[in-house]
Amino acid sequence: MTSLARIPCTIVTGFLGAGKTTLIRHVLANANGRRLAVIVNEFGDVGIDGEILKGCGDAACPEENIVELANGCLCCTVADEFVPALDVILAKEPKVEHIVIETSGLALPKPLVQAFHWPSIKNRVTVDGVVAVVDGAALAAGRVADDMAALAAQRSADDALDHDDPVEEVFEDQIACADLVVLNKCDLLDQGGLEKAQAAVTGALPRAVKVVKVAGGKVDAPALLGLNIGTEADIENRKTHHDDELDHDHDDFESFIVPLPEIENPDALSRLVSSTAEAAGVLRIKGFAAVRDKPMRLLVQAVGPRVTTQYDRAWTPSEQRGTQLVVIGLKGLDRDKIVRMLNG
Repeated sequence: MTSLARIPCTIVTGFLGAGKTTLIRHVLANANGRRLAVIVNEFGDVGIDGEILKGCGDAACPEENIVELANGCLCCTVADEFVPALDVILAKEPKVEHIVIETSGLALPKPLVQAFHWPSIKNRVTVDGVVAVVDGAALAAGRVADDMAALAAQRSADDALDHDDPVEEVFEDQIACADLVVLNKCDLLDQGGLEKAQAAVTGALPRAVKVVKVAGGKVDAPALLGLNIGTEADIENRKTHHDDELDHDHDDFESFIVPLPEIENPDALSRLVSSTAEAAGVLRIKGFAAVRDKPMRLLVQAVGPRVTTQYDRAWTPSEQRGTQLVVIGLKGLDRDKIVRMLNG
């Protein structure tokens, strides 16, 4: 790569809980020596996804090559957040060979891709491709995220609400910009479910785009890095719901942190998280837990009532052991109820 070559950037988009971070972690662990950097944009008050990636410990992407933006949606804060992050990464030695950008689950990829035309960055980076990760199990059930039926029923029963579903619009806008779609969580589907999920993706795609079916976000790095699309050159042809808007917001969503003490039993915590998400209409719960007498940190991720846990790394001496869970959902969540339920 010459000094004048533009650094390729892969933008990974997808709805809350689709498996973006898991996919990126797999790519980092299988980079085959290619020098990578990651920009992770977290919606909420704590950069949980950035912490997950930093726990990967892969030499291809050392911790200092992971830059977290935790102050809002990347598509809304390109000037304030994205450009300075790029400056930091592009100044590193040895030079980074590829940048992976994980957007928040609420982000629209089109404004971010358009930013690659900005004079300050257009000669330094290019969009290698936009990868949309989708939740196959949810799509097979007719949803873009898990357990949306109760929320949809509540919305439709209230004549004071706008019945246009913002979640569906976010999903469709992400799909509209994709150069590759990763249909994730296929291990949770039988053949009929897989066909339904595939049909849902195909129906949302405005043009021919390759769809790969995976479980656990396990896509080979060469399949994601090296698409060589140059998406910014074609982005105006990718029509979305927000094309006529000067800006947008995410007032339909909210997030907050629930701190908890050390836990005794990971299975009991999983049951609490699952029942809380189901009873309170939560889209996503994710975070870390300290398990008594265990040196390893427990990673907790829930999409609706589906909960997965794993020990991701050891607690460091400088960290205060404890549990922090980020709760994400549509506006109007009953915070007091959720806090009570998670405290058992």
